[in-house]
This record gives sequence, structure tokens and C-alpha cells, in this order.
Amino acid sequence: MRAPFIVLLPLLAPLLLGNTDIPPAVRAMLDAAIASGNPSEVAIIEKYARGAAPDSADAISVVANNWRAEREAVREAKLRDAGPFDLWTGNAELGGYVSTGNTENIGVSGAVNLTRESLRWRHKLRAAADYQESLGLASREHYLAAYEPNFKFGRRGYLYGAAQYESDRFLGYYDRYSASIGAGYNAIKGPAVTLDLELGPAFRRTDFTDATIESSVAARGSLDFDWKLSRSVTFSQDASAYVQQFNSTLSGTTALNAKLIGPLAAKLSYTVQYESMPPVGRVGTDTTSRASLVYSF
Repeated sequence: MRAPFIVLLPLLAPLLLGNTDIPPAVRAMLDAAIASGNPSEVAIIEKYARGAAPDSADAISVVANNWRAEREAVREAKLRDAGPFDLWTGNAELGGYVSTGNTENIGVSGAVNLTRESLRWRHKLRAAADYQESLGLASREHYLAAYEPNFKFGRRGYLYGAAQYESDRFLGYYDRYSASIGAGYNAIKGPAVTLDLELGPAFRRTDFTDATIESSVAARGSLDFDWKLSRSVTFSQDASAYVQQFNSTLSGTTALNAKLIGPLAAKLSYTVQYESMPPVGRVGTDTTSRASLVYSF
């Protein structure tokens, strides 16, 4: 009987409190915030409404909490009843440039990111490619495909698996396969700021351009930081590290995303990838600046 009581508690709270009168003007503001469907706006209006009408503070919180409970119940029902091909969200980005005259260069970059959230599982898929050509000769080729399933065992904690394939012959390797399992934690989980941290053991196999092959156990760590600066601008910082006995890899991407019209946004990003022991004749640090259009769906 405990679970039904918890569900009914928000509905019975106004009767238990004995104070359900909210000034009409304050109630109108609260209803307008609830109608927007934005949890951040509801929280802000609730805060100021409690200050403006202290005698009705408890009743105001009851109304806001009832809305949150109903919203969460609808969300959970949607996740529980969804099929395997439902609830996928993501974005596709495309950028590039062409120059002619004294120099002839062409560059193209693209990526697709997909995410599916359910009550216990999160699935993340990513595919990306960069290609650059100077005077008819390829000067950059980078390809990546990754899949990460997460099992959520708590409100913030989860177990992850990660499989990734990369190819970048200009950075010194033709093929690189990585697999990892470990634990993740939502260190910050707010409406405007989120931070996910992951750590676990990994195994990597790399086919270098100098014909050597390296297979080794490694430690993998990553962070995913997102900060919503405003309704239309988001700052993000993603970083990962594979640390092993021989060649270790550190990579990070800093990006600024600004919404344009509807699902379309502009994105500026800067990526750094460092190899501690690249093949002879290769530079250990590679950087890429991108400007692209992003379509969210």
C-alpha cells in the first residue's frame, strides 16, 4: 500500500495543509508558467510567487509539485510503452569549404548523433567523418563510428559499455578498435547544466601506418559537459582519454551551438587529439576547427 499512498500524496496535500487560497494574480502567473511546459520557468515563478504571497506559499508549492508529478508520470508511461524504434532523438551536422585561385582546397565534415532514452537504458550512436583535399591530394581523412549503451541503476549512476572504430592515416593509424565497460555518474543534473563522468577498463587494437600492430589493455575516462547559456545558445565540452603502457590518446572537443530557425542551428567547434607515441614522422597533436549547420530531430 505504500506506493499508492506516495502517488496520492500530492493530490491530498492541499487538504492536509488546510490552506489552498492563492491570490488570483499569483495563480494566473503560475498557471501560465505551467502551460509553457518548461520546468525552469515553473521553478522561477514558484520561487517568486511564494515570496509575493507568503501566506499561500505551501499551496503554491503543492500546485507546482502536482504538475511535476503528473509530468513525470506521463513521461514514465511513454518510456514504458515505447517500442524499440520509438523515442530516438538526435542531430545531423554538415560543414565544409571550397577555395580556388592561388590554392585549390576542399574540405567536408559531417556527423550524425542518435540517442534513445528509456526507463533503465540509454543508447547512444555516433558516426563522423572529416575529409580535406589540397591541390587534388587528400590532406586529411578521419572516420569514426561509436556505440554506447548505458544501464541506469539509480537517479544519477549508470553502467556503460562503449565500442568504437576510428581511422586517421594522417595521424598515424589505419584502423583502431576500442571496447570498454565501466561506471558513469551524472555529477551535475540541472535544467541548464549537465555533467556526466565515466571511468572503466578498456581494450584497444591499433593498426599503425608503419605496419606495426598494438593490442593493449587501457584505462578509459570521459566527461560530457553541457551548459545552456540561453534559450538559443549552448556551450559543450567533451573529452576522453585512453591511457595505456605504450601509446595513450587524449581528445577533446569544445563547441558553441546557436539555434537559428526551428530545428536548424549553427555550430562552431574546436577538436584536439593527442597521441603520446605516434609513428616516426607523425606529429602527436592534431587539431581541427569546424563550422557547420546542425539539424535536430
